[in-house]
Amino acid sequence: MATAPRPRTTTRDPEDLARRLSTWLDTRLPGAKAADVTVPESNGMSSETLLFTVEHPEPPLRNCALRVAADPAAYTIFPVYDMPRQYRTMRLVAEHTDLPVPRVLWLEEDPGPLGAPFFVMERIEGRVPPDVMPYTYEGNWLYEATDAERAHLEEASVRVVAQLHDRVPPGAAEFLALPGEGSPLRRHVEAQRAYYAWVVDGLPRSPVIESAFDRLAEMWPRDEGDAVLNWGDARIGNIIYDGFEPAAVLDWEMAALAPREVDLGWTVYLHRFFQDLTVSFGQPGLPEFQRRDRVEATYARLTGHTPRDMDFYTLYAALRHAIVMLRVAYRQVHFGEAPVPASAEAADKLILHHDSLAAMVQGTYW
Repeated sequence: MATAPRPRTTTRDPEDLARRLSTWLDTRLPGAKAADVTVPESNGMSSETLLFTVEHPEPPLRNCALRVAADPAAYTIFPVYDMPRQYRTMRLVAEHTDLPVPRVLWLEEDPGPLGAPFFVMERIEGRVPPDVMPYTYEGNWLYEATDAERAHLEEASVRVVAQLHDRVPPGAAEFLALPGEGSPLRRHVEAQRAYYAWVVDGLPRSPVIESAFDRLAEMWPRDEGDAVLNWGDARIGNIIYDGFEPAAVLDWEMAALAPREVDLGWTVYLHRFFQDLTVSFGQPGLPEFQRRDRVEATYARLTGHTPRDMDFYTLYAALRHAIVMLRVAYRQVHFGEAPVPASAEAADKLILHHDSLAAMVQGTYW
């Protein structure tokens, strides 16, 4: 893991983006210029982020971050990047909660200025639990924290999800309802099936992912519960912290109306993914941090809703993450960074957590 090449995250030229951003900014704020434009090292392979400052006598914001849809020519991770949807979601959450959602300033739907739609928001200073190397590895601020500090961060992070679910009226988030037939959960799962079909189109399929879809059908909850606004990518790696308190909640591109447990399953499993990976490389990780039982108990205490069918929802989270990872692997294939898998079994091996996903399907993981 430590020596594996990291997949490229962008095909764009940062200097060209800086020039085009300054030209665009002058149309929104005459005389303004974008300065100190940088692409953070932690930039993901989905929507891309630019950091910049606004040079102007009276800027509405001085320190800004810009989220631009992925380059359509860059073998994108997701088939669609709806920046107006993200912008609208962040405004909705800010309107109905006191969650630290960065203030959004401008939305540009025309792809002309930067090559894709984008929005500009307030830039928040702080620190983020790293994904590479994961925060479960030695040598980063969260690993080196005390048990009490990590417990504080854990509870504060679960509170973010709880408050989001409790305070945003589902009716106001109806624009996030996924298309299709049936309940919000049925639509959510069917959207993942469509995403998987897009990922494997013309490429080897994944038996472990397909077995997970079959197992979900067998485990389907008898009572799905009401749908609420789900963050979609509910994990600590998408929070900027001031000390051990959330200072900014980021990455809303996967937001949707769904049962509460969709977010909770993602929160629980994304930590397990890093923890299992760390243990497999001979380190202890953080086995007491973000334990499933504690996350569920904290959420129940904060909301009065006891999470249900969490074996189903953690399996669903592991399945969803597997599809993303398979797309990332096929992106590496596209750019010549990895060979095309020779078989379906080889395709499964591209998914780092294929063993834990298979164990969940078999009912032996938990």
